[in-house]
Amino acid sequence: MTSPAPGQTADSAAPVRQPPLLYAVAAISALGGLLFGYDTGIISSALLDLGRDLHLSSRAQEIVVSAILVGAMVGAPVSGTLVARHGRKPVVTGVAVFFAVGAVAAAVAPGTGTLIAARFVLGLAVGAASNTVPVYIAETAPAAVRGRLMVLFQLMVAIGQLISYLVGYALAGPGGWRWMFALAAVPAVVLAVGMLPLPESPRWLVGKGRTDEAAAVLTKLRVPGSDIGGEIAEIEEVRTRESGAGWRALRGSWVRPALVVALGIAAFSQLTGINAMVYYAPKLLTDAGFGDSTALLTGVGIGVMLVLAGIAGTLLVDRTGRRRLLLWLLPGSGLAMAVLALAFLGAGGSQGQKWTVILSLFAYIFLNGASMQAVVWLIGPEVLPLAVRGPAMSLATTAVWGFDLVIALTALTAVDTFGRTATFMVYALMNAACWIFVLRRVPETRGRTLEEIEKALRKPAGGRKERVDA
Repeated sequence: MTSPAPGQTADSAAPVRQPPLLYAVAAISALGGLLFGYDTGIISSALLDLGRDLHLSSRAQEIVVSAILVGAMVGAPVSGTLVARHGRKPVVTGVAVFFAVGAVAAAVAPGTGTLIAARFVLGLAVGAASNTVPVYIAETAPAAVRGRLMVLFQLMVAIGQLISYLVGYALAGPGGWRWMFALAAVPAVVLAVGMLPLPESPRWLVGKGRTDEAAAVLTKLRVPGSDIGGEIAEIEEVRTRESGAGWRALRGSWVRPALVVALGIAAFSQLTGINAMVYYAPKLLTDAGFGDSTALLTGVGIGVMLVLAGIAGTLLVDRTGRRRLLLWLLPGSGLAMAVLALAFLGAGGSQGQKWTVILSLFAYIFLNGASMQAVVWLIGPEVLPLAVRGPAMSLATTAVWGFDLVIALTALTAVDTFGRTATFMVYALMNAACWIFVLRRVPETRGRTLEEIEKALRKPAGGRKERVDA
C-alpha cells in the first residue's frame, strides 16, 4: 500500500491547504499557457480580415497559421536543452521576452513575409512554454495537488483562447488584426516580472547537486510537517541510478514504456481534431453559409467551451484520475465529431442543420477539451523519468506541435478536396483510436509521486497490470 503523498492526510488522502508560494508558482508560470492560448487562438479571428487585407489564398492562410507551429517545433527541443543546463525558471522568463517581441513584431508587420517571421518567433515562445511550464509545475507540486495545478496550465490556455475570440470579435474590421496581435505583449510583461521572485525547481537543483537549496525550496513549497528529507532522498535515489542519462538514453528499453505513452498522447491530442476547430471554425462556418458575425460569435462560444472544459478537467483530474477521465469522455468526443460530420451532409443550410452543427461542435470542444486537452501537458511530465525528462519532454512537445502542424496545413485542403463530412469523420475515428490506445497503454498516475510513477513504469512485464489498472 502506498503511503499518502505530501499534502494528503493519512486517513483520507484528501488534499490539504498548500502554501501560498506553491499556488503562486503555478499561477504565474501558467501565464505562459494564457499566452500560448491567445497567440494560437487569435489567428482564427484575425484570419478573416487578415486574409482580405493581404489578399491571401487558402494555402497562404494555412502557412500564416502554421508558422507559429513550425516555431514551436524548434522552440520545444531547444528549450529542453536549455532547461537541463540552466534550469526551469530562467527559461520561462526568457519565454516571456520572446512572447512580447513576437507580439509587437506581428502587430507592425508590413507584409506577409514579415508576419510569417513574427509568427515564427511567437512559435519559439509557444513551444518553449508548452515544454517548460508543465515540467516546472510538476517538479514543484506535491502529488496530492499536482494534477489540478498542472491542468491549470491547460485552463490558462483555454482562457487565452477565449480572450482571443472576444478580442477578435470586438476588434473585427480592416486593420483590427494588428491590435489583436499587439495586446499579447501585456501578459508577456506580467509573466516576465512575475517569474523574478519564484524559486527554481527543487528536482533540477538536486540534479545539479544543490541539495541544500532544494531542501530550502521544498520547505517553502510543502505543508508543515512534510518529510522533506525523504522527498530529497527519493529524488536523489532516482538521479543516482540514472546519472549521465540524456538524449542517447531515450533509445533504452527502460525509457520505452513512458516514451510510448507520452508520444501517443501527444499525437492523439492533435489527431482527434481539436485545433482544426480552434484555427478554422469561423472560416469553415463562413464558407458553409454562416454569416461573419455568426461565425465569430460561434468562435466565442468555442472559447467558452474550452474554458468550461478546462475547469471541468481541473476539478476531475485529481478526483477521477487521468486514465479514467479519458476513458469516460473520449467516446462522447468521437460521437459529437461524427454528428458534426454528418450534419454537413444536408444541403441548403436550414436552421435545424445550423443548430446541429453548432451544438455538436460545442459538445465536441467540451468533451475533447475536458479529456485529451486536460491531460496532454500533464501525463508527459508525470510518466517521463527524471534523468531524461528534459530531452524526452522536448520530444513529446515537438510531437504535439508536429502533429498540430499536420492538422493546420491539411485541414482546409482536406475540406476543399474531400468535403467537411469525410474530413471530420476521420477526426471522429481518431477519437476512437485514442480510446483504444488509452485502454491498452496509459497508466494511472493520480496520487503518486513522480518517483513512484517512474518505478512502476520500470517494472518488468509482470507489473503491467498493476500499472494500467491502478
